[in-house]
Amino acid sequence: MTVEPKFEWLLRCGDNALILSQRLSEWCGKGPILEEDMAATNVALDLLGQATLWLTYASEHKQDGRNADQLAFLRDAHAFRNALLVEQPNEDYGHTLVRQFYFDAWHYFFLEALLQSRDEKIAAIAEKSIKEVRYHLRRSSDLIIRLGDGSQESHQRIQRSVDALWMYTGELFTPDAIDLEMQQQGIAPDLLQLHAKWKQHIQQVCTEATLLVPSDQAWMQKGGKTGVHTEHLGYLLAEMQFLQRTYPGAQW
Repeated sequence: MTVEPKFEWLLRCGDNALILSQRLSEWCGKGPILEEDMAATNVALDLLGQATLWLTYASEHKQDGRNADQLAFLRDAHAFRNALLVEQPNEDYGHTLVRQFYFDAWHYFFLEALLQSRDEKIAAIAEKSIKEVRYHLRRSSDLIIRLGDGSQESHQRIQRSVDALWMYTGELFTPDAIDLEMQQQGIAPDLLQLHAKWKQHIQQVCTEATLLVPSDQAWMQKGGKTGVHTEHLGYLLAEMQFLQRTYPGAQW
């Protein structure tokens, strides 16, 4: 099967937002406090809207008869191109916040760079999305500081999550042939250059939160961008896609 680089790259953008939106949606009605329950749900809705934009553009570009909904609900796990980070389980709320913090920091600088994309549609999606992601990053950063520099228990639990999820961050900055092709066309940024900005923000927030940032030399997981996922994605998709798989073509 011939790989179409731009389509694959657009799927990555859409799938990252879609899968993280689904993860955050799992907290709806179960948040630790009402304010956080509502905040997490609003972030999930923002990401869902962004996923719709990316997957709609992917379907328009591919023109294979599938629309955004079909791309979301009728692909199997191996056809998803999201980073491994966003499919990791929620566990406790601190774990959810660290996952969000890592992703938000990457997402903000990624969208910031996409504002200069030669593809006008991509630049427009980035311009619309970054307004929301700027808030996402501010919120997750503030909460990491509050919990890291809070009680002894909150500090210890956040530090454990910082350490546990670190191995999934390397994939965000490891370019493959598709990333390099998009960069060469002036469509996407140099992921390696984004890493310095991301690391600076992570370090700044963690220092204020009295948290230790893991080593850059730590071993990193990878595979999500090419369809090699953890077992967690299959369970997530089973729930997310249930209605459309059970009642094909259902609309409301």
